[in-house]
Amino acid sequence: MQGRTWLFSCAMRLFLRCFRLGQRRGRSKLLKRARELWSYGKLCAKSLFYNSLTNSDVIIDSLFEPIYWLVDHVTRWFGVAFVCLVIVLTSSIVLIVYICLLPLILDTYSPAWIIWHVCYGHWNLLMIVFHYYKAARTSPGCPPQMKTDSPSVSICKKCIAPKPPRTHHCSICNRCILKMDHHCPWLNNCVGHFNHRYFFSFCLFMTMGCLYCSISSRDMFIDAYNAVETYYQTPPPPFTFKERVFHKCIIYLWVLCSSVALALGGLTLWHAMLISRGETSIERHINRKEKHGLEKKGKVFRNIFHYGRMNNWKVFFGVETKSHWLTRVLLPSAHPPYGDGLTWTHSPTATRRTLLAI
Repeated sequence: MQGRTWLFSCAMRLFLRCFRLGQRRGRSKLLKRARELWSYGKLCAKSLFYNSLTNSDVIIDSLFEPIYWLVDHVTRWFGVAFVCLVIVLTSSIVLIVYICLLPLILDTYSPAWIIWHVCYGHWNLLMIVFHYYKAARTSPGCPPQMKTDSPSVSICKKCIAPKPPRTHHCSICNRCILKMDHHCPWLNNCVGHFNHRYFFSFCLFMTMGCLYCSISSRDMFIDAYNAVETYYQTPPPPFTFKERVFHKCIIYLWVLCSSVALALGGLTLWHAMLISRGETSIERHINRKEKHGLEKKGKVFRNIFHYGRMNNWKVFFGVETKSHWLTRVLLPSAHPPYGDGLTWTHSPTATRRTLLAI
C-alpha cells in the first residue's frame, strides 16, 4: 500500500513539473513572439518614413506643421481686416493733420515754411497712397501652368509643377510666386517680382511720413501731454471739450506715428540691405545656409543675382537713365520691373554698357 502511494506521489510530482515547464515554455514563446512583432513593426515604420536627407530641421518642421497650417489660415482670413486697419489708421492720421496741424501751420509759420510743409506733406501722402494701392492690387507673378521652354531649378511639391529660379510656394496664397520675398498680411498679398518695388517704396514713404508727423508735432505733443496731466487737479483746469479732444488727438498722432516709424523704419532698413545684396528675405536664409555649407568644404559662395550695390538698386527700381531717379523713384510710376521673373541670366546694366561700348 505504501509503495503504491509513493509511486502515485512521484507520478503527480512529475506531472506537475511537466505542466509548469510547459507553462514556462508557453510564456517564453509568447514573449518571443511579441518581441518579433515589435521588431517587425519598427522595421516597417522605418522603411515607410526613412529618408537619407532627414535631419533635425525636417523633424522640427514636421512637428510644427499644425501650427504653420493654423497661422496660414488665420493670416488668409484676417488679411482683409489688416488692410482695413491700415486704411483706418492712415485716414485718422491724415484727418488729424488736416484738422489740427495744418491750421496751426498756416497761422504761425512763415510763407516759405508753409509752402514747404504743404508741398512735402501732399507729395508724401500721394506716394504712400499710390504705392500701397499698387502693392496690394498688383499680382506678384506666378509661373505659367502650361509647359514652356523656361528653365526650372526644381519641382514644387505642392503644385507639382516646375519652379523657375527664385520662385517659392506660398502656403497662404496656395500658389508659386516669382521672386517671392514674403507674404505680407498688411497688403493681403504676396510680395514678389511684379510688386516688390511698390512694397518697398510704400514702406520707405510711410516711414518718412511718420517721421515728418512726429517731428512736426513734437512741441504740440509736449504741450498736450502737460495739459492732460493737469486734468485731474483740484480745481480742474478750464479746458473746453474741444480743447480736450484736440489734446488727445495730438497725443494719439504722435504716439502712433513714432511707433510706426520705429517699427517700419527697421523693416525698411532690413529690406534695403537685402536689395543692396541682390537677395530676397527667403534667399537670405537659403544663401546663409549655403555659405556655411561651402565654407566647411573650403569653397566660396557667390550670389549670382548680386550685380553690385548700385546696379542692384538700378535693377530694382528700373532705372535706366539719370532722369529715371526722378520720374520712376521720386514720382509715382507704374513701369514694370526688369525681366519676366522666369529667367535671370545677367546684369541688365552690364549688358547695356557692353552694347554701348561695341
